[in-house]
Amino acid sequence: MTNLENLRKQAKQLQRWHRGAYYPVAARIRAGLPAFRSATDAEILAAEFPLARAQELVAREQGFPSWQALRSEWSDTPMQSTTTESRLIAAYPQILTTDMEASRAFYVDQLGFTILYEYGKPPFYALVARDDARLNLRFVHQHLMDRDLAAAENVLAAYVPVQRVKDFYLELRERGVQIVQQLTAQPWGVRDFIVADPDGNQLCFAEATDHDHDGPRR
Repeated sequence: MTNLENLRKQAKQLQRWHRGAYYPVAARIRAGLPAFRSATDAEILAAEFPLARAQELVAREQGFPSWQALRSEWSDTPMQSTTTESRLIAAYPQILTTDMEASRAFYVDQLGFTILYEYGKPPFYALVARDDARLNLRFVHQHLMDRDLAAAENVLAAYVPVQRVKDFYLELRERGVQIVQQLTAQPWGVRDFIVADPDGNQLCFAEATDHDHDGPRR
């Protein structure tokens, strides 16, 4: 569960990437901060990037105009107890595509994602988001898996938990998204459906009906 402390850590990580001249972070800064909208990668990495700027970027990516606005909204969110144990914060599946332009159009125009940042001219890498879900799009020159075999074996490229999955399913149907599996109540305690992107990557969107089960059993 994301909380304010996790977001602070994300901001500090952005600072470290900037200091290390990690070029993908330049595209993320340009996409998220209006002050850098017309700057080149080199200009962004040469500019001052204090913690306040990094926090502003994190806030904007969470849908807030400023770090102060985010803190005000999240002030009542209980912090998780400090622990010395490591903890996984999130997972960003990497979706491989042989046509980045078609893939970006699909995830943005049909699935309703937003491009948080992209890298390369033309782009070969992008991070897209919708609500708390994140997907990495990565260009490859050829498919690394037989598409027919992947479809026959129900190989998923990503599994995305959803609240109000029926509403999301109906939204995508209205947008004309290719539905590989219609919305189905599964015996393992979820309702899910599967879509396919232009490269044949299958994405499962699911909502638990039995809260003892948080993922697929395929």
